[in-house]
Formats: sequence, structure tokens, C-alpha cells
Amino acid sequence: MARKPTGLLSLGIFVIIVAVCILAYAAGLIGRADEVLSLIIAFSGIWIIVLAGIRLKSPEKYERGPFSTFVGGILLVAVGGVWFLNIQVANLVYTLAVFLAIIGILAVASALRMWRK
Repeated sequence: MARKPTGLLSLGIFVIIVAVCILAYAAGLIGRADEVLSLIIAFSGIWIIVLAGIRLKSPEKYERGPFSTFVGGILLVAVGGVWFLNIQVANLVYTLAVFLAIIGILAVASALRMWRK
């Protein structure tokens, strides 16, 4: 079976994400330059979650599992989203609470996944 070009696909998606975020900044939809980086991280996390779904359909031998890829994507979305939220709201306690809630949800999901096996 031929190996799927997910690396090239991921590179193309990442370039598109960067271009869209820069265009949003240039158009004035994003107010500050550091918001661009936080959105790039968050949208890349969303792509990694989609990639986990693709890996679930056809897992490759000797690669990370789809659950591990999904958790990595969730963490990137959390980091990018909390960073963006911290810039917008400027309340560190609120953003820390959101980030800890996401980590807790991931811990519970991981524990339930191991408990089910």
C-alpha cells in the first residue's frame, strides 16, 4: 500500500493558515500582531485534529496513534485559544482557568479511554 502524502498536505494547510491569518491582520480584522501567532497555533491545532480523524480511518504502522494526535491538536488549540483570549480579555486568572479546564477534560478522556480497554 502506498504511503499517503500527509506531510505535504499538512505543509500546504499550514501555509494556507499562515496566509489567511496574515491577510486578516492586513485587513484589520485582527488588531495586534501577536494575535496572528496565537491564531496560527490554534488553527494548526484544528488541522491536527482533522489529521487525527484521517489517521483513525487508515492507521499507519510505527506512527503515533490517532488519539495521541488528537490530544496534541487539542493542546495546540488550547494554547493558541488561551493566548488569544489572554490578549483580548487581559485577565490571566480567567485564561488560566480555561486552560486548566481543558487539561482536566483531556485527563478524564484519557483515563476513560484506558479504563475502557
